[in-house]
Amino acid sequence: MHGLINRALQSFLTLNYGPAAWSDIARDTGLSPDGFEAMLHYPDSVTETLLAAASRRLDKSQDTLLEDLGAHLASLEPVRRLLRFGGGDYWEFLMSLEELQGRGQMALPDLRLPELALNIEENGLIRLRVRGDYLGWGLVMTGLVRAMADDYGSLALIEPLDPQAADTPAGAEDILVTLLDTAFAEGRTFDLAGPMEDA
Repeated sequence: MHGLINRALQSFLTLNYGPAAWSDIARDTGLSPDGFEAMLHYPDSVTETLLAAASRRLDKSQDTLLEDLGAHLASLEPVRRLLRFGGGDYWEFLMSLEELQGRGQMALPDLRLPELALNIEENGLIRLRVRGDYLGWGLVMTGLVRAMADDYGSLALIEPLDPQAADTPAGAEDILVTLLDTAFAEGRTFDLAGPMEDA
C-alpha cells in the first residue's frame, strides 16, 4: 500500500480519536508512533493489521472506519479540490468519477487508486463499481461520495452493496446512488482558482 494512503489513515485516526489513541494503535500494530513515510510503499498486510488494531482499540467495525476514512479524505482541501475539479454540481461530479484514477496518477504515478466504473440503471439508480487491489476501497468510496453530496449541497441516498451479491463480480464492490435533489441545500464555498490549503 502506498505510504500516502497509510499516512491518511494515520491522520484520520489521530485527528478524530486523538494522539494518545493513535499511539496505542501504533503500539498494538508494532509501528513507531511517528507512523508512515508518505512516499514509501508498505505491504498491504501492514494496513490490514493497522485497521484490525484500530477496530479493536476503538470498538468500531472496520467497515465503519473505512467509510469514515472516506469522509475524512473528502474533507482534506487538496483531495477536495481534486474531487471538485470533476464538476460544478454533484451530478457532474458523479459522472467524472471514472476519471479519478487517471487524475490521481497524473499527480503520483505510483499511487494505485481503484478503478471506478459508472452505470446508470433503468430505474434511475447510479451504480458505482469499485475495483482495487484492496477489498475495502468500496467502503472508502462510500464515505467519500456521501461527504461530497454534502459538500455540493445535494440530497442522495448512498448504499454500499454486499460484495458477495450474485450480480457483483469477484473482486469488485458496488455502491448504489439515488440522487434525489442536486440543490437540496447550500453547498460549501468552492473557488477553483483558490489556494490549496489544508481544511
